Order: sequence, then C-alpha cells, then structure tokens
Amino acid sequence: MLAIRLPDEVENRLAALARATGRTKTFYAREAILEYLGDLEDLYLAEKRMADISSGKTKTIPIEEVLYDEF
Repeated sequence: MLAIRLPDEVENRLAALARATGRTKTFYAREAILEYLGDLEDLYLAEKRMADISSGKTKTIPIEEVLYDEF
C-alpha cells in the first residue's frame, strides 16, 4: 500500500485524465511509477559504474579492442 500527496495541479491533471479515459487515477499512478522506476534504476547503475571507473575500481576497454579483437 502506498499513499502519496500530489500538488493540486498534478492531482487535477491526473483526475481529468482518469475521467477522460475511463481509467482510475491509481492505474495511471501505477503505470507512471513502473515506467519511471526502470529509468531510475538504470540511472543509479550508470552513476555507480562511473564512480567505479573514476576511482580505478573498474577498468575500461577501448571500443576498437571490443569491435576488432579476434577471438
């Protein structure tokens, strides 16, 4: 269970969208969270990888080596 407070403007837009489409506000809030959650996870993973590279914990491989290295 999750309860969130939204600014009045956002709440009104959400309510209008729900009325116009016959769906619930909960449906749209859930869809928005599911969509954005993946983006946030990707962002945090990328930031972690960059920090690991900057600190020397992770090494990089030049693209030329990846593309043209023979197996």
